[in-house]
Amino acid sequence: MDSQPSPNKLLFASGLGMLFDSLDVGLLGFVIAALFVAWHISATSAGLLGSMTLIGMALGSAVAGLYADRIGRKKTFLITLLIYSIASGVSAFAASVGFLILMRFITGFGLGGELPVATTFVLESSPPEQRGRMTALLETYWAFGSIVAALIGYLIIPAFTWRAAFAITVLPALYALYLRRALPETPAFRSLSRRLNFRSNMVRLWQTEFRRRTTVLWVLWFTANFAYYGMFFWLPSVLVLKGYSLIHSFGYVLIMAIAQVPGYLTAAWLVERLGRKRTLILFSLLSAISALLFGISNTLPWLLVFGLLLNFSNLGAWGATYVFSVEQYPAASRATGLGWAMGIGKLGGVIAPYLVGVLVTAHASFGAIFSIFFVVTLIGITVLLALGRDQRRDAPDALIGTTSRP
Repeated sequence: MDSQPSPNKLLFASGLGMLFDSLDVGLLGFVIAALFVAWHISATSAGLLGSMTLIGMALGSAVAGLYADRIGRKKTFLITLLIYSIASGVSAFAASVGFLILMRFITGFGLGGELPVATTFVLESSPPEQRGRMTALLETYWAFGSIVAALIGYLIIPAFTWRAAFAITVLPALYALYLRRALPETPAFRSLSRRLNFRSNMVRLWQTEFRRRTTVLWVLWFTANFAYYGMFFWLPSVLVLKGYSLIHSFGYVLIMAIAQVPGYLTAAWLVERLGRKRTLILFSLLSAISALLFGISNTLPWLLVFGLLLNFSNLGAWGATYVFSVEQYPAASRATGLGWAMGIGKLGGVIAPYLVGVLVTAHASFGAIFSIFFVVTLIGITVLLALGRDQRRDAPDALIGTTSRP
């Protein structure tokens, strides 16, 4: 049996994988803004590129969640990391939008699969009193990935084209080889006396004990993904379409992305003090208001102010979302429950980027477009208020989750 490294070492190892995931997702927005100039692609084609990435992520999250509960968190983590790294690197050689769409689908599959497994891994490897904080801190690496993506968009793409940006993402493949030796399986998974098959795990999500939790998570992840990918996928292009140059737009997005780090850190601190649900509602409400105000802003100072607030609050909400969600199921079904919530949620991400592309083509105002994200986020908040429940204190045994009951 592998010895168990310190929680901080596990957090760092998993967090770097999360950083590379965020880097890939963040780069796509900059690449598409560059493709508007280099290939003169249409807004509809740009939306399709984002949507196909999200379709791959939806399938990857669902499939990897099932496999992580069956063959282990470590093996699934490594496989998905390699899939997305290689496919993203191959994207650098794309000669047509069609080939790039195919590569984005495969990249998304690996990316979507890695996310629920990494979150489950950190939760199950952390001491009970630190689970919420460590899981939220894991999501901080997503913020650093966004900043690195913005740096590459600002410094690399204008000088070396968008192909160089995709080539950089091959690095996670090399990192995955290191992870194979460095990461042990989680104690919770090793302690399971019986592992459920795929069908039993899917049925379990809708049994009486978990039915309400599953419903809340699927709605929550759908609305959160709709708002996040609809807004952040288009953020560099929105600034370009508002009249700012490509290089200035990338620079402004970089400035805004820095606010994600304190957003995550604040959420990591609050989830242990206010609770998961209250923290999530607070950040989500602030995100909805920020989105609306950003959409109607037309001057640079206000765009920066509300862009910073949007990055702070939306990514802080994501930190709380992961903590709230991963604690809803016991270990035998944890990756499946989280993976399917992410997969269903990604359908919102599939719809939103394409919808924005259609609305931009139809010359809809950004105020009208961002008001949609405001309303959708409020729907998620309403369902969470009515049906959501923290499981940290209510069901501590479920966090350990060594039971194998079907």
